[in-house]
Amino acid sequence: MCQSKAMIRPIETKDLIHLWKIKYKDEHPEWKKWDAPYFEHKNLTLTDFLSQKDSIVNQEDYWAIVAGEKIIGTVSYYWEHEPSLWLEMGIGIYDPSYWNDGHGTTAFRLWINHLFETLPIVRVGYTTWSGNIRMIKVGEKLGMTIEGRMRKCRVVNGEYYDSIRIGLLREEWEERSLIR
Repeated sequence: MCQSKAMIRPIETKDLIHLWKIKYKDEHPEWKKWDAPYFEHKNLTLTDFLSQKDSIVNQEDYWAIVAGEKIIGTVSYYWEHEPSLWLEMGIGIYDPSYWNDGHGTTAFRLWINHLFETLPIVRVGYTTWSGNIRMIKVGEKLGMTIEGRMRKCRVVNGEYYDSIRIGLLREEWEERSLIR
Protein backbone atom coordinates (compact mmCIF):
# COMPACT_ATOMS: atom_id res chain seq x y z
CA MET A 1 0.00 0.00 0.00
CA CYS A 2 1.45 3.38 -0.93
CA GLN A 3 1.57 6.32 1.44
CA SER A 4 -1.56 8.41 0.94
CA LYS A 5 -1.10 12.06 0.07
CA ALA A 6 -4.77 12.83 0.58
CA MET A 7 -5.82 16.07 2.22
CA ILE A 8 -9.16 17.68 3.00
CA ARG A 9 -10.38 21.22 2.47
CA PRO A 10 -13.59 23.19 2.03
CA ILE A 11 -15.20 22.85 -1.40
CA GLU A 12 -14.71 25.83 -3.69
CA THR A 13 -16.82 27.04 -6.61
CA LYS A 14 -14.13 25.89 -9.05
CA ASP A 15 -14.61 22.29 -7.76
CA LEU A 16 -18.30 21.97 -8.56
CA ILE A 17 -18.21 20.61 -12.12
CA HIS A 18 -15.63 17.95 -11.29
CA LEU A 19 -17.49 16.98 -8.10
CA TRP A 20 -20.72 16.64 -10.08
CA LYS A 21 -18.98 14.42 -12.66
CA ILE A 22 -17.60 11.99 -10.10
CA LYS A 23 -20.62 11.91 -7.78
CA TYR A 24 -23.84 12.64 -9.66
CA LYS A 25 -23.37 12.37 -13.42
CA ASP A 26 -23.65 8.57 -13.69
CA GLU A 27 -26.93 6.87 -13.00
CA HIS A 28 -25.24 3.77 -11.49
CA PRO A 29 -21.78 4.81 -10.25
CA GLU A 30 -19.36 2.16 -8.99
CA TRP A 31 -18.96 3.83 -5.59
CA LYS A 32 -22.67 3.46 -4.84
CA LYS A 33 -22.30 -0.34 -4.72
CA TRP A 34 -20.49 0.19 -1.40
CA ASP A 35 -21.83 3.46 -0.01
CA ALA A 36 -25.25 2.58 1.44
CA PRO A 37 -26.42 0.70 -1.67
CA TYR A 38 -29.77 0.08 0.04
CA PHE A 39 -30.58 3.78 -0.47
CA GLU A 40 -31.46 4.91 -3.96
CA HIS A 41 -28.83 6.96 -5.80
CA LYS A 42 -30.19 10.02 -7.53
CA ASN A 43 -28.07 11.24 -10.36
CA LEU A 44 -28.48 14.96 -10.91
CA THR A 45 -28.22 17.14 -13.95
CA LEU A 46 -25.41 19.66 -13.76
CA THR A 47 -28.01 22.44 -13.56
CA ASP A 48 -29.75 20.81 -10.59
CA PHE A 49 -26.42 20.20 -8.85
CA LEU A 50 -25.25 23.78 -9.37
CA SER A 51 -28.54 25.08 -7.98
CA GLN A 52 -27.40 23.60 -4.63
CA LYS A 53 -24.15 25.57 -4.69
CA ASP A 54 -24.91 27.51 -1.51
CA SER A 55 -25.21 24.28 0.51
CA ILE A 56 -21.96 22.85 -0.93
CA VAL A 57 -19.37 25.63 -1.28
CA ASN A 58 -17.43 26.69 1.84
CA GLN A 59 -19.55 24.65 4.24
CA GLU A 60 -18.28 23.45 7.61
CA ASP A 61 -20.05 20.10 7.33
CA TYR A 62 -19.05 19.05 3.79
CA TRP A 63 -15.44 19.13 2.54
CA ALA A 64 -13.49 17.78 -0.42
CA ILE A 65 -10.93 14.98 -0.29
CA VAL A 66 -8.05 15.93 -2.57
CA ALA A 67 -5.22 13.75 -3.88
CA GLY A 68 -2.62 15.83 -5.69
CA GLU A 69 -4.73 18.57 -7.23
CA LYS A 70 -7.72 16.31 -7.94
CA ILE A 71 -10.91 15.96 -5.89
CA ILE A 72 -11.54 12.26 -5.35
CA GLY A 73 -14.33 12.39 -2.75
CA THR A 74 -15.89 14.15 0.21
CA VAL A 75 -16.11 14.00 3.99
CA SER A 76 -19.14 15.27 5.86
CA TYR A 77 -20.96 15.33 9.15
CA TYR A 78 -24.52 15.73 10.35
CA TRP A 79 -26.17 16.01 13.72
CA GLU A 80 -27.91 12.85 14.86
CA HIS A 81 -29.00 14.86 17.92
CA GLU A 82 -27.47 18.33 18.16
CA PRO A 83 -28.63 19.20 21.73
CA SER A 84 -26.48 16.31 23.04
CA LEU A 85 -23.75 16.99 20.43
CA TRP A 86 -24.23 13.56 18.85
CA LEU A 87 -22.47 13.87 15.53
CA GLU A 88 -22.22 11.30 12.74
CA MET A 89 -19.74 11.59 9.89
CA GLY A 90 -19.46 10.21 6.41
CA ILE A 91 -16.96 9.71 3.64
CA GLY A 92 -17.16 8.93 -0.04
CA ILE A 93 -14.31 8.29 -2.43
CA TYR A 94 -16.05 8.43 -5.77
CA ASP A 95 -13.13 7.65 -8.07
CA PRO A 96 -12.43 3.88 -7.79
CA SER A 97 -8.83 4.33 -8.94
CA TYR A 98 -8.18 5.84 -5.48
CA TRP A 99 -9.63 2.92 -3.50
CA ASN A 100 -7.44 0.62 -1.38
CA ASP A 101 -4.61 3.12 -1.23
CA GLY A 102 -5.03 4.64 2.23
CA HIS A 103 -6.80 7.78 1.02
CA GLY A 104 -9.98 7.07 2.99
CA THR A 105 -8.10 6.37 6.21
CA THR A 106 -6.00 9.51 5.79
CA ALA A 107 -9.04 11.66 4.98
CA PHE A 108 -11.03 10.32 7.95
CA ARG A 109 -8.02 10.85 10.26
CA LEU A 110 -7.77 14.48 9.13
CA TRP A 111 -11.56 14.94 9.39
CA ILE A 112 -11.66 13.51 12.92
CA ASN A 113 -8.84 15.84 13.96
CA HIS A 114 -10.68 18.78 12.43
CA LEU A 115 -13.98 17.90 14.11
CA PHE A 116 -12.42 17.47 17.55
CA GLU A 117 -10.43 20.71 17.15
CA THR A 118 -13.37 22.84 15.99
CA LEU A 119 -16.47 21.41 17.70
CA PRO A 120 -17.24 20.80 21.39
CA ILE A 121 -18.09 17.14 20.73
CA VAL A 122 -17.06 14.16 22.86
CA ARG A 123 -17.64 11.48 20.20
CA VAL A 124 -17.53 10.95 16.44
CA GLY A 125 -19.02 8.01 14.63
CA TYR A 126 -20.42 6.59 11.43
CA THR A 127 -22.72 3.85 10.24
CA THR A 128 -21.92 1.30 7.57
CA TRP A 129 -23.11 -2.15 6.55
CA SER A 130 -21.38 -5.48 7.11
CA GLY A 131 -20.78 -5.91 3.36
CA ASN A 132 -18.52 -2.85 3.28
CA ILE A 133 -15.42 -4.45 4.76
CA ARG A 134 -13.20 -1.50 3.75
CA MET A 135 -15.24 0.93 5.88
CA ILE A 136 -15.06 -1.41 8.86
CA LYS A 137 -11.26 -1.67 8.43
CA VAL A 138 -10.92 2.12 8.26
CA GLY A 139 -12.54 2.33 11.69
CA GLU A 140 -10.26 -0.38 13.06
CA LYS A 141 -7.15 1.39 11.71
CA LEU A 142 -8.25 4.60 13.41
CA GLY A 143 -8.84 2.91 16.79
CA MET A 144 -12.62 3.14 16.60
CA THR A 145 -15.02 0.72 18.31
CA ILE A 146 -18.01 -1.14 16.92
CA GLU A 147 -20.66 0.30 19.21
CA GLY A 148 -23.72 -1.35 17.75
CA ARG A 149 -24.80 -4.01 15.30
CA MET A 150 -28.34 -4.31 14.07
CA ARG A 151 -28.51 -7.75 12.54
CA LYS A 152 -29.87 -8.45 9.07
CA CYS A 153 -31.59 -5.11 8.58
CA ARG A 154 -29.98 -4.06 5.27
CA VAL A 155 -30.79 -5.82 2.03
CA VAL A 156 -28.33 -5.61 -0.86
CA ASN A 157 -28.91 -7.65 -4.01
CA GLY A 158 -31.43 -9.84 -2.17
CA GLU A 159 -29.01 -10.67 0.65
CA TYR A 160 -29.31 -9.52 4.27
CA TYR A 161 -26.48 -7.62 5.98
CA ASP A 162 -25.99 -6.06 9.39
CA SER A 163 -25.99 -2.31 10.00
CA ILE A 164 -22.92 -1.37 12.02
CA ARG A 165 -22.33 1.75 14.15
CA ILE A 166 -18.69 2.62 14.74
CA GLY A 167 -17.51 5.35 17.09
CA LEU A 168 -14.66 7.00 18.90
CA LEU A 169 -14.52 9.17 22.02
CA ARG A 170 -12.40 12.32 22.19
CA GLU A 171 -10.28 10.93 25.04
CA GLU A 172 -9.56 7.76 23.04
CA TRP A 173 -8.47 9.86 20.06
CA GLU A 174 -6.28 12.13 22.19
CA GLU A 175 -4.66 9.16 23.93
CA ARG A 176 -4.05 7.45 20.59
CA SER A 177 -2.62 10.68 19.11
CA LEU A 178 -0.08 10.87 21.93
CA ILE A 179 1.10 7.34 21.18
CA ARG A 180 1.89 8.06 17.49
